Amino acid sequence: MNEIIRAFSNYAWGLPLVILLIGGGLYLLILSRFLPFRFLGHAIQVLRGKYDNPDDAGEISHFKALTTALSSTIGMGNIAGVAVAISVGGPGAMFWMWVSAIVGMSTKFFTCSLAVMYRGKDSNGELQGGPMYFIMEGLGKSWKPLAIMFSLFGMIGALPVVNVNQLTQAINDIVLTPNGVEVGLKSNLILAFVLVTITSIIILGGLKRISNAASKLVPSMVILYFALVLFILISNYDTLPKYILMIFTDAFSADNYKGDAFFGGVLGALILLGIRRGAFSNEAGIGTAPMAHGAAKTNEPIREGLVAMLGPAIDTLVVCTLTALAILVTGVWETTSDNGVSLTASAFSHTMPVYGDYLLMVCVLIFSISSLFSYSYYGTKCLSFIIGADKKHYYNYFYIISIVLAATTPFSMMLNLIDGVFALMAIPTMIATLIMAPRVVKEFKAYRKRVNQ
Repeated sequence: MNEIIRAFSNYAWGLPLVILLIGGGLYLLILSRFLPFRFLGHAIQVLRGKYDNPDDAGEISHFKALTTALSSTIGMGNIAGVAVAISVGGPGAMFWMWVSAIVGMSTKFFTCSLAVMYRGKDSNGELQGGPMYFIMEGLGKSWKPLAIMFSLFGMIGALPVVNVNQLTQAINDIVLTPNGVEVGLKSNLILAFVLVTITSIIILGGLKRISNAASKLVPSMVILYFALVLFILISNYDTLPKYILMIFTDAFSADNYKGDAFFGGVLGALILLGIRRGAFSNEAGIGTAPMAHGAAKTNEPIREGLVAMLGPAIDTLVVCTLTALAILVTGVWETTSDNGVSLTASAFSHTMPVYGDYLLMVCVLIFSISSLFSYSYYGTKCLSFIIGADKKHYYNYFYIISIVLAATTPFSMMLNLIDGVFALMAIPTMIATLIMAPRVVKEFKAYRKRVNQ
């Protein structure tokens, strides 16, 4: 099964998908004349609530939409995903994750603007956003197969399998094994049961409860994680310049790449690895974030797009870079055979021997649990699009069962499954976005005139 899923993931992440995600993102960046970078200040003002209007359509504020989207992206992609990228690709993998994030900012701007421009109504008559709705509302009913394709793969992509798997691994490595507790199927099932209980309480309460939990958890966990990594970097300041330089040099030499070649070359394989891990981390072009941003309280699609584009910057350019540098400066990427969250834990315990990995455990716990909330919301939206909003709650039961499965299966299998499904979600999202991109540019010009009046 592991081999089948690995083959599926590698096939899905072939050259066509890389061209669609990165080539498409570059096209959007040029089409918008590098808009994400020109309007960064305005995006921050929108996020701070300067333009909020309680009478606007939608369910949640700009800030809560961003934190709900971030609570799914700032998670195991930043702790375990980066560790996988470094352990396989070496320091250079981080450079290609940056490229993926910079391009991803423009992709997020376009996809999340479209999510508000073309909101559709579900079978209950409630306004909804997301790729399946903007495909139907923006391109017409003849494009419905593309919307259904996104929804079907979205239901699998929204399963919390990587987060749960890595949270279980972290609890086993950091808490249970060092204290003499025997780790195995029984302990994993107990952990799964605890997670199921916590998740059920929150997700069965709907989007309002999810966004309230996320808006409280996300900022605090980012600050704590930021402070811990900063301490590691200051403690190892003498090696920091060497590794920052190495990120750039190794990106083009691929000297530390240990995986399979791609099109006969290791550099191509390193680029693919960085882009793949970047996409897993910030989800730009995949289509999950437009579902959260599509529910924002706003009648200005461009505003939501500007807020959404901050996601990859916070997620990959800041949080992933911090994780990568912590792993690099402590040297654990060369001295241990650990992978995923265990490698990041080694970096923390290397600098803070007694309590470092326990502090990371707190971050991992909050990162994982907040991600559990957001993903369930995405999955229910996908199911409600296919079979009707009155039956969307059935997804939660499927979701809860997957928590038990994820806690008891190998990490590589779960990561490859989500990687492959994300690739298939990106196809309808990116095709529809590229077709409708000129409409977003037109809307942006109209928005600028309204704001400048």
